Amino acid sequence: MSRRETLASIALIFVVAALVRAAMAAQIVFPRPEDTAYYVHVARNLLEGRGLVSDSLWSYQTPPLVFPRPAFEVWLPLPTFLAAATMTLFGLTFAAAQVSSVLVSSIAPVLAWRLAADVAEERALPRGRARTLALGTGLTAAVYLPLVLYGALPDSTAPFTVLTLAAVLLMTRLARSPRGARPNDPRLIALGAVLGLAALTRNEAAILALVWVGVAWFATGAGRAVRVRLIGVAAVVALAIFVPWAYRDWLVFGSPLPGQAAVNALSVVGRDIFAWNDPPTLARYLAVGPARLLEMRIEGTFHNVVNVLLLLGIPIAPIGLLALPWAGRGRTLRPLLAVALATFALDSLVFPVATTLGTFLHGAGAIHVLVILACLLALDAALARLATRLGWHRPVGWLGPAMAVFGGALFTVGLLTSFGTDARETADRFAAMNRYLTVSGATPGTDGPIITDFPIWLADTTEANALALPNEPAADVLDLARAFRGTRLVVVFDGEPDERDPGPDPLWPAAATQGPGSECFQPSPIDPAPGTLTERERELLRDVRMFWIDCP
Repeated sequence: MSRRETLASIALIFVVAALVRAAMAAQIVFPRPEDTAYYVHVARNLLEGRGLVSDSLWSYQTPPLVFPRPAFEVWLPLPTFLAAATMTLFGLTFAAAQVSSVLVSSIAPVLAWRLAADVAEERALPRGRARTLALGTGLTAAVYLPLVLYGALPDSTAPFTVLTLAAVLLMTRLARSPRGARPNDPRLIALGAVLGLAALTRNEAAILALVWVGVAWFATGAGRAVRVRLIGVAAVVALAIFVPWAYRDWLVFGSPLPGQAAVNALSVVGRDIFAWNDPPTLARYLAVGPARLLEMRIEGTFHNVVNVLLLLGIPIAPIGLLALPWAGRGRTLRPLLAVALATFALDSLVFPVATTLGTFLHGAGAIHVLVILACLLALDAALARLATRLGWHRPVGWLGPAMAVFGGALFTVGLLTSFGTDARETADRFAAMNRYLTVSGATPGTDGPIITDFPIWLADTTEANALALPNEPAADVLDLARAFRGTRLVVVFDGEPDERDPGPDPLWPAAATQGPGSECFQPSPIDPAPGTLTERERELLRDVRMFWIDCP
């Protein structure tokens, strides 16, 4: 492929990806889900001179439990730094933060194109089929719903996808000629930098590092000294990037490692992450019994296969998943396949409850690219076999990528309005709550924190500090309120069961009227003085339940 053709392909794929993601971003006017709001909220606080802090406390397992809350006791900071970069240029808004995600995520289809070109070269495909496979993979990734949706949201998904793809591309190149990789080899230094940045994005970066150790150690023709050099140089560069952040965590949280992320492995139900007096423990975890422990893993595996990979990727994913065992053969895809299998196994078997709330979803971007490539390889092989059998003389290899691009784009466009509607509805609801708080006497920013089931959203849309509402009885929530002086309001937005969480139904708002401590919670109707809220605002808050704490 000529340099001119290469640059044209890169430009075409990047521009298409950016336009599609910008269109999605324009529809999503509010940071959904809450983790997206967290990254943006911390970026805004950083740019306002407050530092890396949050005004919400959504988990109580890592001290210090104070306001403002030091950020990133579980998540990692690179998405916030990227959002802050574009917010510096375009203003302290969610739309400005989305620019970072649109630009970063548009790199992923370009890397998918490069990966497909490498696979075509390894399989010695004819030149025309190779070009079609590579370009088709890039353009399909540009319109593929899971990659587009999270390309419009400034969270960890898009940067981790790009870093994972960049890492596996560098791994395969270094593994082809390990003896030629000197300590100052730009590829080796770049790999270390990518691994370090990945470690500032998601904890699954540890899997990337382990895969590189395996690739380097078993590289053909590499002696012991070469293997040690390959692993050591990349490790030194990666640690140089990550260690300052680990030191910060040590100073702030008392540990350089994400201990709370490990505790999430002991969750029995999804709401355990908000626990106050009943946190996850090993004894509590084992007490559910072998049958439930097995059932949790079946549920986690089903969720990751069906909800994350299959349904989000229709109509491409079913073909890609079926073809993956065949398509994944070969040295080029071996590192990515190893990353995919290890990530899937870790999230499904070690974090079976947390994964139903998004753990695998946010780390699966590169796996979606693998599924796309497997689909197009299968379509390419099927069309080539059909052409041979029917004696076609004109190439038809373009047909598979064309169908994939069309199918992916159709599904993305079909759901575009739905995502936009949900985002606007959520934005309006929290704007109405902010309006209510200003006329109800709650005085956000002056009183103590508000306890709520959506603490990140509430803190991001009001001046209030917010505490996560634990799924515990009234006495425990009263204990939480007393631990944070001045707390006198509980707001429950959603008291309905969550289909993603197979545990017991939420205790609130019913807990405010049952058991010890419930006498301290006085219900407050969403009905301030006439004319203070519009009919639309009243409708948006119709299902919200509020309770004033009336005990010392």
